[in-house]
Amino acid sequence: MHAAAASSAPAQRWRAPLLLKASAACHLGAAGLAAAAPPLWPWALGAVVLDHALLTATGLWPRSTWLGPNLLRLPAPAIARGAIAVTLDDGPDPTVTPQVLDILDAHGARATFFCIAEQATRYAPLAREIVRRGHSVQNHSLRHRHDFSVQGPRALRREIGEAQDRIAQATGERPSCFRAPAGLRNLFLDPVLHALGLRLVSWTRRGFDTREADPQAVLARLTRGLAAGDIVLLHDRHGAPMADGRPVVLQALPLLLARLRHAGLTPVTVPEALHS
Repeated sequence: MHAAAASSAPAQRWRAPLLLKASAACHLGAAGLAAAAPPLWPWALGAVVLDHALLTATGLWPRSTWLGPNLLRLPAPAIARGAIAVTLDDGPDPTVTPQVLDILDAHGARATFFCIAEQATRYAPLAREIVRRGHSVQNHSLRHRHDFSVQGPRALRREIGEAQDRIAQATGERPSCFRAPAGLRNLFLDPVLHALGLRLVSWTRRGFDTREADPQAVLARLTRGLAAGDIVLLHDRHGAPMADGRPVVLQALPLLLARLRHAGLTPVTVPEALHS
């Protein structure tokens, strides 16, 4: 889709997840209890505090589906074809990303790059090169804010919406998927993504390659129980440096791709898996 094209309007109205409906009922019940029996207000307050703690804990669990849809594995048709998704976060990086692209080319593999929009704008030719080589660039927020998960709906809409526009301008293609910074979110994210026509994508397993400099350890985490339909997470920016100073992804990625080939699994982009 051309950069100037707008996101497709959501086909249906947003529907609150069961947890949010239960939370609303909790608040109403607590208010009713406090009004009907004032001496019981500490119990009402306690219920609300526990409810907020549950909502917060759920947002801090990247693989949770309680706050709305969250893609953890590829859909059944992709699984049937032996597809798997290799995803790379936080780029593009002018030094690392070109090397990652060469590794992917050498193995005939396609990947999904969840890019920070400011990086995609700063290195727009590189963002376009990712797409030109057959990969997908998706939305990983505008700035990768550390306080992303405590933002309100208006701030989230600005952060994610501007990222959509910038990535579309840089690559000529508008993202259809979103990955939250560090996978952390709150109850306001799902309706914002729905309004923007975006699908939340997390992962099946991650390599922790931003802190683990041993490529074999990263590989072990990514391939433990490896199966068709998995979504695996690496980084083409902020990677832990090996002894030679290079980020661990440059050695872990070819090992992973070789393992996938041996297992008869085909790396595809997330949008390809979703729309095939």
